[in-house]
Amino acid sequence: MLNENIKAIRKSKGLSQEELAVKLNVVRQTISKWEQGLSVPDSDMLIFISEALETPVSTLLGGTVVPAEVSDLKAISEKLEIINLQLAQKKTMRRKILHWLLISLCVAIVIISAVLIVLNSPYLSWNYNDPETAVAGSAFHVFEWLFVRLAPVIFVGAAAGIFLTRKKV
Repeated sequence: MLNENIKAIRKSKGLSQEELAVKLNVVRQTISKWEQGLSVPDSDMLIFISEALETPVSTLLGGTVVPAEVSDLKAISEKLEIINLQLAQKKTMRRKILHWLLISLCVAIVIISAVLIVLNSPYLSWNYNDPETAVAGSAFHVFEWLFVRLAPVIFVGAAAGIFLTRKKV
């Protein structure tokens, strides 16, 4: 019973005899003898085995361990595959949204630049004696000044982002 349990639990954990032997600081042949029922580990070694296999000693000494059925593993793998597909679809959707947002940003920068070029800074000829006109002219000047300095950097960054988020064939 102990020999069958050690073997079943080791296999269910995906460990080879060699890997378990390394964890327990014994030779592989010792594991083989335990699994064949030719020898039995002492009580201290049973504790080490239970820790290495992450299984209570009572389970090692108890009844026969039934390995996970193939149908259970298949169901789990199918669920994981569905989850992976859903995550991939979300990632693709986020990439598409980001791609189109960056394209929109570039278009907006081009349109605002065109409007500023056509307007040719009309606030420069305004009468700044009126406080409302002075505030509006100053705000327009600040916007234009910041836009002219930041727009090229933002445009280049957005263009690079468009390149990096494009659909890869």
